[in-house]
Formats: sequence, C-alpha cells, structure tokens
Amino acid sequence: MGLCKKNVLFLLQERTEKYADKVALGMKNKYGWREFTYRGIGLMSRKIAHYLINELKIQKGERMAILSESKPEYGACVFASVIAGMVSVPLDVKLTKYELKSILSDCEPSVIMVSESHLEMARYLKDVIPSIKEVILMDEPSCNIEEKSIYELPDNYDYKWRFRNSGSTAFIIYTSGTTGAPKGVEITFSNMMAQLDDLKIVLDKILPYKNVNILSILPMNHLFEMTVGFSTFLNFGFSVYYTPSLKPKDVLSIMREKQIEFMIVVPAFLKLLETGIENELKNSPKHVQVMFNLMFKLAKFIPSYRIKKLMFKKIHQKFGGHFSGCISGGAPLDISVGEFFERIGIKVYQGYGLSEVSPVASVNYQRRGDIASVGKPLNSFEAKIDEQTGELMLKGPCVMKGYHNHPELTAEVIEPDGWLHTGDIARISKEGHIYITGRIKNMIVLSGGKKVFPEEVESVIEKSPYIAEVCVLGTSRTFGAKDGTEEISAVIVPADDVVQKYDWDTVDKLIKDEVKKLSLRLTPYKRPINIVVSKNPLPRTVTRKVKRKEVKELVSV
Repeated sequence: MGLCKKNVLFLLQERTEKYADKVALGMKNKYGWREFTYRGIGLMSRKIAHYLINELKIQKGERMAILSESKPEYGACVFASVIAGMVSVPLDVKLTKYELKSILSDCEPSVIMVSESHLEMARYLKDVIPSIKEVILMDEPSCNIEEKSIYELPDNYDYKWRFRNSGSTAFIIYTSGTTGAPKGVEITFSNMMAQLDDLKIVLDKILPYKNVNILSILPMNHLFEMTVGFSTFLNFGFSVYYTPSLKPKDVLSIMREKQIEFMIVVPAFLKLLETGIENELKNSPKHVQVMFNLMFKLAKFIPSYRIKKLMFKKIHQKFGGHFSGCISGGAPLDISVGEFFERIGIKVYQGYGLSEVSPVASVNYQRRGDIASVGKPLNSFEAKIDEQTGELMLKGPCVMKGYHNHPELTAEVIEPDGWLHTGDIARISKEGHIYITGRIKNMIVLSGGKKVFPEEVESVIEKSPYIAEVCVLGTSRTFGAKDGTEEISAVIVPADDVVQKYDWDTVDKLIKDEVKKLSLRLTPYKRPINIVVSKNPLPRTVTRKVKRKEVKELVSV
C-alpha cells in the first residue's frame, strides 16, 4: 500500500474504504482461517497508532522494530507505524541475539512488536537496549504473558495523521548483522511510492483482472516481500494469504483451498516444487512417465498457456487449478527450472533488484521467450554498464536514501550524480534487456590476472544429477611460488540418492570425477583445482543465497 507525504496516508485510508469488506490478509492456524478485511486491518492499525501516540508518547521519526514471522497482524503494525509517523524496522527472526543486539543498538527503536514465538528474544533485547520503552505482543493475549497484546489495546480509533516529508525514512532494512557494523538500508516514502507506480505498470500487464488471491511465502523482513508481496498487492485490492510452513504439502493444500493465482518466490522454492513433481513422476507407472515426457517435448512448440494447462491438467489440479504464475527474485533463476514451469503452463517472470533500490529494478514480463533476461529496467530507472568493470549501475527515485548512520558506506555505493553501484556484473542488449552474469565481490582473480565468475562455473557443474548443491569460490594459496594468490575451489553437496546408494569414499570419488568431467566444458583456467565434497547442506540466508564466507571455512587448501 502506498507510503509518502504526497498521498500515502490518503492512499491507506482510500484503500481500506474502497475494499472495505474484502479479505486483505489471512492465515491458517490450528483452529482454521484467521482473516482480516481491509476495513479490519485499517481499524487495528488506527488502534495501535492511537496507543503509540497517546499512551507511549511516541514522537515522529522514532523506530518500531518488528520481530515476527509473516502474519496478518504484521501488516497492521506496519500501517500503525506509518500513521504514528514512525520508522518500521522489520527484523530477521533467524538472527542470533548478538546480531539483533548489534542491529537494535544501531537504530535504537522505542518499541518492539513481537509474536509470541519470539517473545523471549524481545524480552532479552528490552533488557540490553536502553531505547526500548515497551514490548507489545502481536498475538491474542495469553494468561501467562504479562506483555500487552495489540488485541487488548483500548478501542480508540481517533487519531491525527502524522504527516512526514516524502524524503523521510519509512523503513530501515538490515541486509547484514553478521560481520562488522550492521548495514541498515533507509527506504523513504518517495522510494516506496516510486516502486508502487513502477510495479503497477508491471502488474497491469501480468494480472489484468481484479480479484486475485496471492500466497505469501517469503518473510516480511525481506524488502522484496514488503514491497511487492505486501504493499503492491494490497494497493491492487488483492487478498494475501500466509502459510505457517514451507512444506510442499502445506503450500499445495492452501493453494487448493484458497484458489491461489499468483506468488512471489525465490528460485530455491521453484526448484523444490519441480523436484516434488519429478519425484512423483518417478513413482508413477511407466506409461504415465512416457506420456509426460512426450507432452513435455511437444509443449516447447505450443505458445498457448491455456493449451499447456490442459495438457498438464493433473499437475495444475495439485496447485488448485487457478495458479497462473509467479515473480521470481532474490537470487538468480536456474534457466532449466524456469523452462520446466513455462513448459507445463505456469509463467515465471524473473525479476532483479537489491534492497538499495527498494528493491525491484526490473521484471521480465515483455520478453517471454528469454528466461535468462531479468527484463528491461522498470519505468523510473535508468541503467548503464560501467565500461571499466562491467558493473551494472542504476539511477532513479527508488534508489535508497543511504545506509543508516554510515555516510561513508553510502558514498562508496552512490555516486554524487545519483548512480548506484549494484555490485553485479551485467550486460544490456540493444533492446535494453538486462542479463546478470556475476557478482563483483564473488569474482576470483587468478595469479595471471585472469578473472573468473563463480556463477559461470557453478552453472556448468550443477547440471549433474549426482550433485544437489555447488558453491565455487576463490581460496588463497598459502604455500609455494603462488603463495597469496587465489585458486578456484568447489564445495559440492551430493544428491541424496547418491549418498544412500554408496559408501562415503565412493561418493567422494564419484563426485570429484564428475566435477572434473563437467569442467572440461570450461576454459582450463576456469576449472576448479580444489574439490571438497560436503556431507552437510550449504549454509544459506533466509532468501536461500549461499553464505560464501561460511562455505570458505569448509575449504582447507
């Protein structure tokens, strides 16, 4: 829902009135569905805002931290923050107490809104962060909990809107709390409004009809979810449903029950769904497998999604029969996964962005046949490639205000003329389509000065059916004539069926031979020198990006 002096508060009011009795946000719990209408969310937001302003005496610009899994009450807290003139700080529930302490010491919130499952952590944070006046529970009150619940606040809906300048900060999104100083990306009201305007153009093309049910699977502390999965979809009057678990069984059950039509996903989720479908096929009778493979080959030449949906009707019924597609972002999409869903009649729109641009910069909705592209820049963006480094540069009203309390870090990424360094290596076609090819900070520089992008090597190795996960990185040599220079290492997690079939020594040899064989497709200097086969999954972030620093520790050269 829109957020800025220009019209954020009016937009908030207008949407709650326009879609009054329609379901805005819903979630399944053990008792059934808890659903909030647009009017209901509006009333709850006002009630919380009234309490913040009149009882806690919160001043404009103070911070509200939110520590909770995604749920309807989360949205009410975000809107209450806007009404009360506060800044929302959504927190990653997976962070340790040391990481959260570091983040909250940086932004000094006055209030923590918390779900019951994270209450102990919030109590700890209140004890160690002097700025926190109160911890408020986002669930219904429980007899053994002394903290006030949002459901217990006085039913007082009289409040005065607190207007703030459009350049004021609406959100502080922390992209890292793990090493050194935490980086809080400041997103302003005008950043958010520019995103909403840009995304309206995209969604008018992708979802041109009015009543759409959305399934939300990403955490709300992720700006991609906050901007698109929450704000943009509510701005359209859609109904957003949350799932308490990401198990395919639970997800598919909600998709069927609520006739879900669209989702915002990360590529790892699509891979999970694809694997589920493939496993089911493997266990099907032979004639079913033969028929599927035949239709799958044929579908390549059929442009109509309606016909493809009929061809793969059984799969679509598992998804509830209404699922038309998704926007994938947060990490690069594996082209073969995208093609799999396109072939069976589900549209996959690859998007690109980063928190520093609020966060979506492009969505590939115009060039349907080219899954590798992340599309043209959204309407308000300019894009160019730095001729020296090959880095993608972006400029426009969605570019962040800066890093909270870190002007020197801000100056490193935003040029005086407004161009933002994305840290991504890319190329732009003559027609203006962007192709992301690697990350500058992941780049491996070999002793001869040759540069290798791990993503390119990974894309070759991960094609093996024996391999579940791969991470390629540069490791420093600590001996010999090349002491201190980088060489290419690969950490491989074998597929489950390989591990179950053989003893570990055989698995280790099989995987190493496989990597060497696949590497022959690469120029010799790009081939991994050091191959480590890991029994454990690769460490990943909430959005399933590999934590390369932690993987590096697994490699002993």
